[in-house]
Amino acid sequence: MTLGGKTAVITGSNSGIGLGVAWELARAGANVVLNSFTDSDEDHALAAEIAKETGVEARYIRADMSKGDDCRQLIESAGACDILVNNAGIQHVAAIDEFPPEKWDAIIAINLSSAFHTTAAALPKMRAAGWGRVVNIASAHGLTASPYKSAYVSAKHGIVGMTKTVALETAEEPITVNAICPGYVLTPLVEKQIPATMEEYNMSREDVVRNVLLARQPSKEFATVEQLGGTCVFLCSDAAAQITGTTISVDGGWTAL
Repeated sequence: MTLGGKTAVITGSNSGIGLGVAWELARAGANVVLNSFTDSDEDHALAAEIAKETGVEARYIRADMSKGDDCRQLIESAGACDILVNNAGIQHVAAIDEFPPEKWDAIIAINLSSAFHTTAAALPKMRAAGWGRVVNIASAHGLTASPYKSAYVSAKHGIVGMTKTVALETAEEPITVNAICPGYVLTPLVEKQIPATMEEYNMSREDVVRNVLLARQPSKEFATVEQLGGTCVFLCSDAAAQITGTTISVDGGWTAL
């Protein structure tokens, strides 16, 4: 399919899932706006590479997703915003009675509140254009829980709830709002964690992947950023025009347990 003429804004997209989604949307013809809180030559080079390889327009705009004003300004600076992918996120693991309050505040701000601000700013643009897609990158933890991840699980459950709410508010308009719920995804960050986990558990790479990282993922395979990007492209297609207010799990069966 082609998304030619559409502009997609992807938050937290200079690496990992966000960058993978940006590449797949660009390959489908959408102009893309990359984002993170940094503003390095490497960030802008990523946009230039996408533009060169796919022939679309690609830009990088710095915005700190922990700040509501930055979130809204990102959408304004993008100009058009036909497709909004709320992907920015951070993680911290600790028991709730030991959870640093500042970490809680940061996770809620970046993983949940940022999506509120960007969506509120993007909807008027989508309405003016007569078409829109909001895709929230939630998590298997938006549907189930794990210990020691109180802030992350709370934020991702919140994203799922907001997805349903905004979908109902836009149900009679040519705008859809959905959430993708990945399980474990093989990103550069996860890849970097594997050697340390091998050392910690005195296990082979295969055993660490299968029995530690993917312990709750029945397929025993990572999802890929390309698969998540492809799912996002599908949700932006005409075939998905009546899919709104729901979650699509890309988790190897995790939430089927």
